Amino acid sequence: MHSADARELHRLMLVARRLDEEAVALQRQGRIPAYAPSRGQEAAQVGSAAALDPTRDFAFGHYRDLGAAVALGVDPVAYLAAHLNIWHGGLYDPRQARLAPFNAVVGGTVTHAVGWAMGAKLDHTGGVALSYFGDGASSQGDVHEAMNTAALHELGVVFFCQNNGWAISVPTARQVAGGSVAARAAGYGIPGHEVDGNDALAVFEATRAALNRARDGGGPSVIEARTYRMGPHSTSDDPGRYRALEEERAWAEKDPVARAASALAAEEIAEAEDHAAEEVRRVREGLLTLADRPGEDLFSFVYREPTRALHEQRRQWKETAGA
Repeated sequence: MHSADARELHRLMLVARRLDEEAVALQRQGRIPAYAPSRGQEAAQVGSAAALDPTRDFAFGHYRDLGAAVALGVDPVAYLAAHLNIWHGGLYDPRQARLAPFNAVVGGTVTHAVGWAMGAKLDHTGGVALSYFGDGASSQGDVHEAMNTAALHELGVVFFCQNNGWAISVPTARQVAGGSVAARAAGYGIPGHEVDGNDALAVFEATRAALNRARDGGGPSVIEARTYRMGPHSTSDDPGRYRALEEERAWAEKDPVARAASALAAEEIAEAEDHAAEEVRRVREGLLTLADRPGEDLFSFVYREPTRALHEQRRQWKETAGA
């Protein structure tokens, strides 16, 4: 998306919201083993991903970035297939989608993004890596190492922190010294920006500026999108154990999807709802009809040259499975 389009951003955010709700429902029905809801973070994810150049940039998301996948045009059936344990990394081509398979390792996206950016610099492709991580992940040593390396080598990386207020059950104030992730950028000699993570247009503009700066040789930067995780950390979590209902209600009034809709006409909102409902129906049917992958895949993509132990495990599996 070359310019901020309020209608299109709302349309993408609404699809992400409705798909997120459907994914939670599928988990409750026993169709998906586990899921990390992204309700409340749609503006941060869609606004940032929409600013990417799909011909040369690359995004690295973690397990709560469905909105980024939607904004990049990844088929949600292929993306959510990873949650079904049918195929690690989903059923889409990351190189074509410009989105890496989601990373469940806390802070793992930042090191991958820096490695990719180093390769892009050596190959002179001009692409920029966008790395998603949470405020909890910002306390990982990997994040420090990644930012330091990116700054030293002036790599094209935008470190995008979605500060949703909670690192599982620990509030930001108790695990981010100084209260700001963006402020840490100064320690590496790179820019750091805070943005309203519930304002999709503001997120889009901030991300686009950081991407353009990196493409012009300005090096990495940090964006901290202040938002809120409206749901639980995961479908096995109960946020009522550690945060107040009053806090949740206060943030519900700042709902990013409702905020985006407030700038649109009633007929535009209705059309977007119809589109999202049809997409949810298609994705649900697509997910429920996916076939299991061949059991051989458990052993075919582990090592380039299979080890003796892997051969033995495959033999035992074939005997047990009757393959």
